[in-house]
Amino acid sequence: MKILIVTDAWQPQVNGVVTTLVELVRELQARSHEVVVIQPGQFRTRPCPGYAGIDLALFPGRRLRALMDAAQADAIHIATEGPLGWAARRYCLRRKLAFTTAFHTKFPEILHAALGVPLSWGYALFRWFHRPSRGVMVPTEGVMEMLQARGFCQLRGWTHGVDTRLFALTDTPSTYPLLGPLAHPVSLYVGRVSYEKNIEAFLDLDVPGSKVVCGVGPLASTLQQRYPNVHWLGVMPRHELAKVYAAADVFVFPSRSETFGLVMLEAMACGVPVAAYPVDGPLQVIGESRAGALHEDLREAWMDALKVKRHEARERALEFDWGKVAELFVSHLSPLNPPRRPRHHVGSGRSSQQSLSPNGRPVVE
Repeated sequence: MKILIVTDAWQPQVNGVVTTLVELVRELQARSHEVVVIQPGQFRTRPCPGYAGIDLALFPGRRLRALMDAAQADAIHIATEGPLGWAARRYCLRRKLAFTTAFHTKFPEILHAALGVPLSWGYALFRWFHRPSRGVMVPTEGVMEMLQARGFCQLRGWTHGVDTRLFALTDTPSTYPLLGPLAHPVSLYVGRVSYEKNIEAFLDLDVPGSKVVCGVGPLASTLQQRYPNVHWLGVMPRHELAKVYAAADVFVFPSRSETFGLVMLEAMACGVPVAAYPVDGPLQVIGESRAGALHEDLREAWMDALKVKRHEARERALEFDWGKVAELFVSHLSPLNPPRRPRHHVGSGRSSQQSLSPNGRPVVE
């Protein structure tokens, strides 16, 4: 099958959505699907207001139409609700083409936290965006129930996976050379340093040892000044990020507005237990397992998480296999109507328009 994915989130952006899509594309290609990715790097862009590091396509309509025409795909998936997502939606509706979408991020909560936009307005807009979709892929049961209550339809359960080879088990916390020896226990946060992540709940946590933050975002400079005793690492290459996880004793996930929380899986794959609130994301990722601890008092969760054996955290991460995730994704796709013209070289495992270079960037061929 030739699959077209349209996304506003792609490298060099660093976030869970980008990681999920890059890993999905690689797994689909490994299973002999052709994949075409249309992403912001193929357009003129401008920075997203208030969100440094995220560039949005500027007036993408004409070029996007040409790229989608040329793709000759068997199925179209619109991954995000940004400028490219809206333009791809218009393209499909005007041509009466079936497509699927995904709900990766609670952007209404972000808009509410950053700009004070009422949640009802944000969800009304997103409900309108997803209404024509033949299947809205949702990462957890909790998010599905929330969207159902807000009037969303055609919801499909679709979890995420983790690269358990890159994020390998370490039996004991190691020393990360860039930081040198740290006072243990080492508490780690990985993710965007932004409004919706509730990171100050982690930074204010009254616990012994050291705190490490890996990530960037609109609040980074302000919080670095307010919390000078925290070790701030910024954005790390993924092979280095695995070493940072391996140096931690506990991973703290303070967000209350996640749809999933891929960084929890990465930490657990390295054997690092998770401390989090009992909310959507942690409830489904950790669940009833012994991979971490959930509590409305984050300090209590932190203390309980320290008692978790590293191999127990790893065992839970192994349940999130990328092969199963890719198969489920394909099963939710909707064939185009009318069908595209036949091709004579399906099954090459590469995109006929672009593949991924060693650094993960698309290469137009």
